Amino acid sequence: MKILWTGAAGFIAGYTVEELLNNGHEVVGIDNYSKYGKVEKSYNNHPNYTFIEGDAKDVELMKKAAEDVDVIVSGAAMIGGISYFHEFAYDLLAENERITAAAFDAAIWAYKNKKLKKIVVMSSSMVFESATVFPTPETAVKDCPPPVSTYGFQKLACEYFARGGAEQYQLPYTIIRPFNCVGIGEKRALNDKDIYSGNVKLAMSHVVPDLVQKILKGQDPLHILGDGNQIRHYTYGGDLARGIRLCIEKEEALNQDFNISTDRSTNVLELAEMIWKKINKDKPFNYVSDKPFEHDVQKRVPDTKKAKELLGYEATTSLEEMLDEVIPWIEEQVKNGNI
Repeated sequence: MKILWTGAAGFIAGYTVEELLNNGHEVVGIDNYSKYGKVEKSYNNHPNYTFIEGDAKDVELMKKAAEDVDVIVSGAAMIGGISYFHEFAYDLLAENERITAAAFDAAIWAYKNKKLKKIVVMSSSMVFESATVFPTPETAVKDCPPPVSTYGFQKLACEYFARGGAEQYQLPYTIIRPFNCVGIGEKRALNDKDIYSGNVKLAMSHVVPDLVQKILKGQDPLHILGDGNQIRHYTYGGDLARGIRLCIEKEEALNQDFNISTDRSTNVLELAEMIWKKINKDKPFNYVSDKPFEHDVQKRVPDTKKAKELLGYEATTSLEEMLDEVIPWIEEQVKNGNI
């Protein structure tokens, strides 16, 4: 299968493109390097990988790239940690709508005129920002109040692009909602604003790398945003990549939406203490609570049964295993001055 992936220089793509190539697929990647600058990926010279440096908002470029592909994965987007939701509240809506529209314009054209079989939409757990039912099933996207952040609202709009494309043009789709991806390879975005948590500048306003680097830099007491009771489900990048591949490959995923995550709930305070003990061993754990960001969702708990039942998929990597991989990598980045 030949797959066009927009946003191919991104964090999640780093895991998923490699997963696709390792399973016999051909991948064409598009990215304009606007988030991190030029990055090297392990698969850049893979014989089944082709990279196009360009803007995913360029409809003609997208059409040209889509001429002989079977699947388009709409992965390109402005995306960042929670500070991003405030700093770029308008751009997250406007820019991501332009990117999404270009992907769907190209997909509708390629489905009607070429060999495209479907489009895969990378949505987000933030569509459930206002959810009140936990665990939250996929069907809740139609029942719960809309997201209050512009980022969450735009991700919900991505899903409506898929439903609208299917209704008007019969364009097949699959919607994927990742929950809190954890892994190596993510860098600080070029346009990130400097934000301090206590005496340490945040790495990227994502909870795992920010907690790790603060503890590595000796912060004591550790500064935590909010009271630490925010609940999350952390998903290893390799597990997420496998779930995305199955969503691309399997007929059962056609015109379906999936929560992709583990079924384990962890609050931020539990996460912080877990990281602290891995780095500081027997040193007493001390923390203070700072004022949280406005859009810091208090509870995000996915129902993951649908992916298991339809795709045979489960995320199996434990949070402890994720941290054993991520902590040494972040330590190296701190040592090299990258974080």
